[in-house]
Amino acid sequence: MADGQGAAVILDGRDGLFDAAPTTAGESGLRVRLGELTLENPVMPASGCFGPELGALLPVGELGAVVTKTLFAEKRSGNPAHRLTESAHGMLNSVGIPSPGTAGFIREVLPAYRDFGVPVVASIGGLTVDEYWQVTEELAAEERWIAAYEVNVSCPNLEHGGLAIGTDAATVERVVAGLAARTRVPLVVKLTPNVTSIADIARAAEYAGAGAVTVCNTFPGMVVDVATRTTVLGNGVGGLSGPAVKPLALRLVWQAASAVRIPVVGCGGISTALDVVEFLLAGASAVQVGTATFTRPYAMVEIVRGLEDLRAELGVTHLAELIGGLRPTEPPRENACAMSTTPR
Repeated sequence: MADGQGAAVILDGRDGLFDAAPTTAGESGLRVRLGELTLENPVMPASGCFGPELGALLPVGELGAVVTKTLFAEKRSGNPAHRLTESAHGMLNSVGIPSPGTAGFIREVLPAYRDFGVPVVASIGGLTVDEYWQVTEELAAEERWIAAYEVNVSCPNLEHGGLAIGTDAATVERVVAGLAARTRVPLVVKLTPNVTSIADIARAAEYAGAGAVTVCNTFPGMVVDVATRTTVLGNGVGGLSGPAVKPLALRLVWQAASAVRIPVVGCGGISTALDVVEFLLAGASAVQVGTATFTRPYAMVEIVRGLEDLRAELGVTHLAELIGGLRPTEPPRENACAMSTTPR
């Protein structure tokens, strides 16, 4: 692990060494604002795609922030195997969000994240509305170490037949309003893409007190094993992520950013510095990297370092100048057909 003295580590079986020299991102124009937070650069891991063990593989201090796995009030074991499988240009996961519970998180997980020296975003979930509130109440004594809560509203609502909490604007508003009344820690609401209008859900989160929204979580999908005539994932279906979903995520970021005044964190298929710039132009103020880390643990740091060169190539003094810089030919229309089906 980097020690700030020119140390280097070997990664992913490569012959070369990964230079772990400290970044100068804040001095070179990568600093961005995310509501109440100032990040030295816009890059952070997606929830569930990073753990403290990666601190032995890359200089985590070069990231803008770190995001924990989603935390529930009680301990959870997750879904049956297989939990991950590759797909064309991406992967599907059905991990089921194992969680140590709030007590285990405070005792075993949070201290390791704290030691990275960058803002810690704690991802929280709930199978009921009250569980979200319970998690923050139980973390209250530790909030000095938590820069923000990312509220994962893709969890199934057991009070309403298992539908994802984030598919209903009124439920999202209730969850966020309750959290805002219980904590002063900024709230970043992670939205599900499986909705008719991402703009409506983003507006509900903003109205209830969210400081930002993350767009978006994974897309539902399935992989079939023809030889066994079964689904590959133990849970049958899972969430698709990776480069395959990037155009879909970009569109949703654009729509959400056009609908709210709070910042948007872009997530979906990001693996290069150029990808980051695309999301910034579409309206994101920061980004999360997920699937790329599974094959390239060092991907996030490479992206951060690449952003400085790309910023210079684009002729901007501060990366934040690119946010919302996309020049669409017309305002985003959520339900417009991709092409005309009228015979000509």
